[in-house]
Parts: sequence; structure tokens; C-alpha cells
Amino acid sequence: MKLLIDILQGMGVAGAAGVRPFLPAFVTGAAGRADLFVDFNGTDFAFLEHTWWLVAMAVLMVAAVLLRGELERPAAASALQGVALGMGGVLCAGFLASDDYTWWPGIPAGILCAAITALAARGVFAGAAARLDDAARAQLPIYAEGIALLLAVLAILLPPVSLIALGAAIWLIRGARRRAGEKYAGLRILR
Repeated sequence: MKLLIDILQGMGVAGAAGVRPFLPAFVTGAAGRADLFVDFNGTDFAFLEHTWWLVAMAVLMVAAVLLRGELERPAAASALQGVALGMGGVLCAGFLASDDYTWWPGIPAGILCAAITALAARGVFAGAAARLDDAARAQLPIYAEGIALLLAVLAILLPPVSLIALGAAIWLIRGARRRAGEKYAGLRILR
């Protein structure tokens, strides 16, 4: 049973990292430091609850929010997505290691969960950005941080929520692909 809880917690926090990487890493480290449903001491992932890691994640999160305009550029957005995927793998593996399970399967599982939520979040936020004015569009990264925070906290405290969040992300991705296919269906008929 504990293995299932660790898997669900790891998947959920990795999914949260797919939305925005730094705040979920901070929340996970803070939970580990307080021994709140996870403890990384004595594992290869003990750094997740060290002070330097928590400070680094807090500084990076604040920098990402302050530089949100710069992070919209394609190269910076791609780099942030790469960090999010890597962070998802590390966080998921850390949850497995916290109870002395083999940690390496958490790396690909966490990357996959982060990729799913990243793809869904990118679609949702791109659609929202297209409909908002400049002032409101500039606030979208703050909303993304809030969603990532909520997902990370819920994944740690209520692990089954992770399945709901990943299911919702897959549903959003499938819906976006279906709408994209319908958008061009009329054009094919006109030929």
C-alpha cells in the first residue's frame, strides 16, 4: 500500500512540475524537511530537503515570475519545459526512494507525467492568452504557479488526486486535438 501511495504522490508532484517546475519542488522539499508524508533523509535525494535547495527553488520561482515576459520567447520556454521534465523525473524518483524502493523507475514515470501536464497546460494557457488583453495575459504565469502549487499540495496530502489531475490533463489534450481536427474538416469538404 505504501508503494502505491509513493507512486501516486510522485506522479502528482511530477505532474505539478510539468505546469511550473520550481514551486512544486519547493513544496516537496518543505514537506520532506517537515517529515510531512515524505522523508528524504538517508536517500540519494536528501538534497531535496536541504536549505540550499529550498532557497534555490524559491529564488528560481520568483525569478520565473518576474521574468515571465522573457520566458515566453520560444528558446526560453523550451528551456523551462526541459527543466520541468527533469524536475518531474527527480521528484517522482525521490518519492520512491523515500521509502527505500528502487528509485530509477521514477525518472521516466515522472518525465512522462510532467510531459502530459505540460502539454495540457500549454494548450490551456495558449488558448487563454489568445482571448485576453495584454494586462490579463501577463498574469497567466502567476495563475500557472497557483495551479502547480495546488496540484503539488494535493498530491502530497491526498495522493489519489494525482490520478484525477493526470486524467484531466489527458482529457484536455484529447479535446484540443479533436477540436483542431474539426477546425479543418470543413475546408476538406470544400475541395
